[in-house]
Amino acid sequence: MRIGVPLEIAPGETRVALVPEVAARLVKAGLEVVVESHAGERAGHADAAYVAAGAAIAAGARELYAAADFVLKVREPLPHPTAGGHEADLPREGAVWIGFLAPAKSAEAIDKLAARRVTAFAMELIPRITRAQAMDALSSMSTVAGYKAALLGATALGKFFPLLMTAAGTIAPARVFVLGAGVAGLLAIATARRLGAVVEAFDVRPAVREEVQSLGAAFVQLVLTGEGEGESLVGAGGYARELSADQERRERELIHLHVKAADVVISTAMVPGRKAPVLVTEAMVKDMRTGSVIVDLAAETGGNCELTVPGETVERSGVQILGPVNLAASLPQHASQMYARNLMALVNHLVKQGELQLDFEDEITRGACVTHAGRRRVDAAGRMLPAAASEPAAQSAPRVAV
Repeated sequence: MRIGVPLEIAPGETRVALVPEVAARLVKAGLEVVVESHAGERAGHADAAYVAAGAAIAAGARELYAAADFVLKVREPLPHPTAGGHEADLPREGAVWIGFLAPAKSAEAIDKLAARRVTAFAMELIPRITRAQAMDALSSMSTVAGYKAALLGATALGKFFPLLMTAAGTIAPARVFVLGAGVAGLLAIATARRLGAVVEAFDVRPAVREEVQSLGAAFVQLVLTGEGEGESLVGAGGYARELSADQERRERELIHLHVKAADVVISTAMVPGRKAPVLVTEAMVKDMRTGSVIVDLAAETGGNCELTVPGETVERSGVQILGPVNLAASLPQHASQMYARNLMALVNHLVKQGELQLDFEDEITRGACVTHAGRRRVDAAGRMLPAAASEPAAQSAPRVAV
């Protein structure tokens, strides 16, 4: 079986799907690896490093795609600037494609993959279950984003993060308020605490209280009436679900109190497949101190702050509002290393004894597969289509050489 790793063509993308360390492990397992020339350079990996790991180098995209049984990518398929055509038109018929596929914005590309009878897996649809933890690329990239968000906040703020005792007197620590205590939020908390800030964190899920407190932050909780109501705010996959109108009003009142006291607000709240909830309104921004900073990690899906502009830094009422996109690409070496390990775990799950085994009774295979047998399996929100749910439970692809 031959694994192909193309050069990423999305603007600003610096990651690569396989690093030499992981390529060597796949080669040792009996797989062939082909990497497009220069694919790893922006992540710090020269072609020579892949050759030393046992991989071959393809001169260009068409050569790479023509040789690959498995295509491993970071970003969704896009029109190719040099290969003549769309990336989704380049794989061999019957090939396997694994990467982030962005179903909500890549309908045309996914349809093209289906038309070529490509079996495509979306890394963002890997179910968040214990058995799939090693494949959870969303958590890996959220780890990078949360870490970098705290650094961006510290850089933009015009004061120190830590408490300092100086000859010129005592310098009070910065106050950081983190909205959302998922993977990105927890890394933002941990990093801000390491930098010496006083940190508070809000989440509607009571279960994350201990994780927040274990990192040295104060947990801000929305107290709801009714036994067990807090736990009901946990939706599918462990994400926070949307709130009722009354719960949202009370949530905003609580958030307002802590936002106006913060020097840096880091927001990470997202609902899969939907626009990000607005948690920080224009009125809250006006109440913040001049020189404060908001780092909105939900910028790509609409933003948690009402004033966020994706990909830009804007100033409103004396407050800087950062709307970073694709933060994982800002730390390409470790982001690529983590992502490559996630991909390797999924490849090992799908390939058994030299064969691609597609068992649609398996929650991982069923949940992440976007196209198969010439048709789409999920809608734009990543929900399984009725036709896919009724297909045969297990299938074996033709045996390929290993």
